[in-house]
Amino acid sequence: MLLNTVIIILREVLEAALLISILLVMSRRLRIAPRWLSLSLLLGGAVAILVGTQLGFISELLGGVGQEIFDASLQLVIYLLLLCVTVLLIRSHYGEQSSAKTIALVMGAAVTLAVIREGSEIYLYLSAFLASPDLLPGVLSGALLGAGIGFSIGALFYYFLLALPQRYTLGVACGLMTLVAAGMCIQATQLLIQADWLPAQSPLWDTRHWLPEGSVIGQLLYALVGYEASPSPVEVGIYLVSALLMLGLLFWTRHRATVKAKKEERASAAPMV
Repeated sequence: MLLNTVIIILREVLEAALLISILLVMSRRLRIAPRWLSLSLLLGGAVAILVGTQLGFISELLGGVGQEIFDASLQLVIYLLLLCVTVLLIRSHYGEQSSAKTIALVMGAAVTLAVIREGSEIYLYLSAFLASPDLLPGVLSGALLGAGIGFSIGALFYYFLLALPQRYTLGVACGLMTLVAAGMCIQATQLLIQADWLPAQSPLWDTRHWLPEGSVIGQLLYALVGYEASPSPVEVGIYLVSALLMLGLLFWTRHRATVKAKKEERASAAPMV
């Protein structure tokens, strides 16, 4: 029971912790006050508890697949928000006017939804043991251990990104956000398959013997890139499409911003007549 709890809580905490680490580093680089993070954690935590108490009702919606569709919708909205964040960050980096309030608002919305998603799952899992006093101490110990590991990895990730030379920070952060965002899409795909909204297919490969999803490394990769040991063709396809879409948008935004910067530089250097 202890090991199962550690793995479950680690997975939920790690997903949110890695996302927060990336966004917090970029917030610091842009000198945006971290107030948005505190508000997001408080709002996300409160809504997560509310959603957790109503998951039974949510699950009965849409013919019994309400929870899967609800969770998949959250993941897809987070993906869209991360698209917006990366575009705003690149525009700001190349001198285009991007309001700090707008960037903070979009980052805060992404973190809020991530906390709602992961927090409601943690609340539901832990609340199931409230009626079992014999199991509760072990479950709480496992939850604290899993959360501690998840937060520790998130902190290490944060300081690793912060230690990078500033000229590399944006590229690395955008690359990592692309992986995280694509991972959100593959998780949404898995939920839609469970709900029979997408077809179930035979896996393309199986790496469970080499790298089990339940291992610490497997959980880290799951949180970072949506690692799936035995993905189906539709999961791989959606992962690649979502990652390529985000990369394409990033390069287009960067190209557009650099062209505009060069035009402005030539205009300012032109002799006055």
